[in-house]
Amino acid sequence: MNLLHLAIQSAWSRKTNLILAILSIAISVTLLLGVDLVRKETKNQFLNTISHTDLIVGARSGPVNLLLYSVFHIGAATNNMRFDSYQIIRELPQVAWTVPISLGDSHKGYRVIGTEPDFFQYVQYGDAQNLRFEQGRAFKQLYDVVLGAEVARKLGYKLGDQIVLSHGIGLQVGPDHGDKPFTISGILAPTGTPVDRSLQVSLRAIEAIHIDWQGGRQSPLKINAQLAQKLAPKPKQITAVLVGLKNPVHTFKLQRQINQLPQEPLLAILPGATLAQLWKTIGLFEKVLLSVSALVLVAGLIGMLITLMSTLNERRHEIAVLRALGIHAADILKLFVFEALLIIVSSLVLGLALLYGLLMVFAPISADLFGILLPLPTLDSEQLMFIGLAIGIAILMSLIPGLLAYRKSLQDGLSVRQ
Repeated sequence: MNLLHLAIQSAWSRKTNLILAILSIAISVTLLLGVDLVRKETKNQFLNTISHTDLIVGARSGPVNLLLYSVFHIGAATNNMRFDSYQIIRELPQVAWTVPISLGDSHKGYRVIGTEPDFFQYVQYGDAQNLRFEQGRAFKQLYDVVLGAEVARKLGYKLGDQIVLSHGIGLQVGPDHGDKPFTISGILAPTGTPVDRSLQVSLRAIEAIHIDWQGGRQSPLKINAQLAQKLAPKPKQITAVLVGLKNPVHTFKLQRQINQLPQEPLLAILPGATLAQLWKTIGLFEKVLLSVSALVLVAGLIGMLITLMSTLNERRHEIAVLRALGIHAADILKLFVFEALLIIVSSLVLGLALLYGLLMVFAPISADLFGILLPLPTLDSEQLMFIGLAIGIAILMSLIPGLLAYRKSLQDGLSVRQ
């Protein structure tokens, strides 16, 4: 007699309870694998916010602080670095390219980055992906501005629209530079990085809008946009500079050289190493979330055990009949194992189907709202380990009611009465 067939028939006779157990475990599986996917993709995109940049240089402060304001646009620099120091770094023989960054202005809560057209050529993210224009082009005229994807979408801007920048950032936003409006020349494609939430203008544009400002206020002797365009000086300071090397082998040597420049105290950091350091600080939350999801799965498996245990008394006569038909007492134990396998495998299949269905619906929303790209996953070794553990725990739990049924089947024979 086929024990698997018997297990399926026995389970079908109690389908309502078992379907509820399957649904409970399936939801737990979906939650566990979903959290693991979000955790890994978030970490991957976090660590690849900026790629193929060998060094970030700024005024001497802390490595994490420099990374936060230069890459993530969080917080503010404690000090700026001199423009002539940037020029010295740019001319070093090991340096292939540099991208200066000047921060300090904003537009409706979004950061404005003063930079050069090289920004769009050399700044990369993810797996060495270049910034790409969805519409338009980089700034050419002094009062051109390029928008990140989120800025354009959230504020409803299009090419040719005019916007006004504000002095200051965050809670320190000051008056607008209303007499020097900018024209949108380009809109970047989404990247899932802080670039989506920024605006880019030229360094000279930053100087032009501040040419008649002193102490955070506009001077009574206002200079109009046309005259400012002619008078805009070369920058005296910038916030930070991104550096790419001809040969990454020289990274540590150049880092020490920059840190020891006699012109002013500077700090050069390795963005990859600093990103990893920052993730260690905030990574505790992902572990807590994953642990909670694992506990939910364990709770679902305990629910399966309770379902199997609750039917023991009802099944005593059924088991006695099977024993009379010639099934060995040890096969009773196997019946419970097969039943648990049927529940857990059905739960895993349903849980994976739910996960893929939810991803198809919510992946575009996640990319749009949070900049987290959630591809349809292929199970990796860690996720397969989770699935293997779930199956193993389910089998071990099924042994408890199985052993009880085994012992009772030896005692009951056909004496059980309904």
